[in-house]
Amino acid sequence: MFILKRQDVDIKNVQHPTKNQQIPILFYQEQTFRLLSVFSAAQEDEARALWRDLADNRGKACVLLEEPERFSVWGKVKVEALEDADDAGGGTPAAQPLIQASLLLLQALHIDIEDLLGNKQAGLFEQEIGKVLSEWRFPQVTSDKAVKTLLTMDPLATQVPPWEELHLLRLLEELHRIGKSYFGNANFAERALEALEDMPAGDRQSFLQWLGQSPPGKLWA
Repeated sequence: MFILKRQDVDIKNVQHPTKNQQIPILFYQEQTFRLLSVFSAAQEDEARALWRDLADNRGKACVLLEEPERFSVWGKVKVEALEDADDAGGGTPAAQPLIQASLLLLQALHIDIEDLLGNKQAGLFEQEIGKVLSEWRFPQVTSDKAVKTLLTMDPLATQVPPWEELHLLRLLEELHRIGKSYFGNANFAERALEALEDMPAGDRQSFLQWLGQSPPGKLWA
């Protein structure tokens, strides 16, 4: 677990072995790290919270890179093993109840915006969340149709995408940011959380406990 400055590291774009894309790799003392998340200079607390959560609670070897304009979190990866890793660098899907609950919150916010602000705003929300899912390369989200499916599927009765916990953390952070921008306050969070009542009590409790211990937990509390 390191906090590093830009002059401490070397960052190069490396060709993914199975995909037609270049990915940034951070080199530090013969170790290699893959980009997990980027934060603005004003989001230092969020960057440090994610970095500590990954290292202390999830046992991941990771780097917090401090730059004048931004902070970024990088997870250790073997370059030759990239083809076996998922898009967020860990490869292990989160527990199904965590994915289901996150999708229920996504859908609840979409419905709330449509009911209270109208179809036009709901359409803009759909576009904005689609950009987030695309930018952070969420598995199985490759088209506008896939985004629509996420907004209308029943997460409790349909197979959910194999998203990792890092995907969920990013989604929940972005959902809160977007929701606050639409409604002007965080009151929407309490309404959205009511959607979790459809889950089995044990699964709901597991998600809420996980959320409470994660960086976005303070946003949704």
